[in-house]
Amino acid sequence: MFRKSSSILMNKVLSALFALFLMSEIATAQVNFQPAPPLANPADTRYKGVLEDWTTPELKTSNLKTTAIVGYVSDYPGYTVQLNQVQWRSGDPLDLYIMKPKGVKKPPVILYLYSYNYDTDTFKNEAWQRAVTKDGFAAVGFVTALTGHRYHDRPMREWFISELQECLAVSAHDVQMVLNYLSTRSDFDMDRVGIFAEGSGASIAILASAADPRIKVVDAVDPWGDWPTWMATSPFVPQDERANYITPGYLKKVANLEPIEWLPRIQAKKFRLQDAIFEPTTPKLAKEKLRAAVPPGATVVVYNNLDEYRAAITGNKQMDWMHHALRSVPDVPTTTAAATARQQ
Repeated sequence: MFRKSSSILMNKVLSALFALFLMSEIATAQVNFQPAPPLANPADTRYKGVLEDWTTPELKTSNLKTTAIVGYVSDYPGYTVQLNQVQWRSGDPLDLYIMKPKGVKKPPVILYLYSYNYDTDTFKNEAWQRAVTKDGFAAVGFVTALTGHRYHDRPMREWFISELQECLAVSAHDVQMVLNYLSTRSDFDMDRVGIFAEGSGASIAILASAADPRIKVVDAVDPWGDWPTWMATSPFVPQDERANYITPGYLKKVANLEPIEWLPRIQAKKFRLQDAIFEPTTPKLAKEKLRAAVPPGATVVVYNNLDEYRAAITGNKQMDWMHHALRSVPDVPTTTAAATARQQ
């Protein structure tokens, strides 16, 4: 579902700039996990046969099992691309793009989670693939709930903002279920997992990091948050729908998934907030609250204008911080997939 907005355009400009500078630098398997105990009070059972708690980013109160199908593997100079289809909800298959550098036995892995309404086009771009794998890192990309190929069989009135509680919770769960799947493969360094995320994806990365200690590094660019302020004043929200999103009932549903509340609880060893204060999607007041909620020891970078942002990402410099942070994570014993599944 496409929503016309100057804010969407600005989001695309920022992400397109990052992708542009990255470019310039440049069978079938099934896995089953032990389900969590049945929920006493599941938050939602929209997906047939699935009990999933939409009130929290944590998985311990949900019951999800994974099926994974390998679609294809493509070989390129210096790296490979594998497209998998993973699923833990009926009717919601997720295309998972896995890029691996050649010559690295167990590379650190970075998940890429872009903002609504980006589809998988970036993950298919060969220049982007070369850029994200050229320094010996694996890259895993997928889209959030009700986005791109995951938007189907729903009334047109239902979209990411109208169903924000669902999209935030489901996508935070997706991050952890993807990690569960990657842990079963034994070809990644699962002690060095990072997430690079933008916009709504950055909000989801914050929630997932607070719920899952396996995520060691988070780089969040312009996260959405402070839902009462965001819904009341963000230009991203269609004016003819805004009244629906400032009601007590709507705000109560999303209150448990407030990034400002979860930020102090993130479990990542390294966290960076990048704030392009000139980007209007998240209102100024909300941006200030998000910066204030960043935990001690984290890094905050503020870009006052587009030129400052452009200078920061030229030549793939934006990924230098993530790469350094992941390489500096101390060696610790790997948590087995079975143990992780039991913990979840």
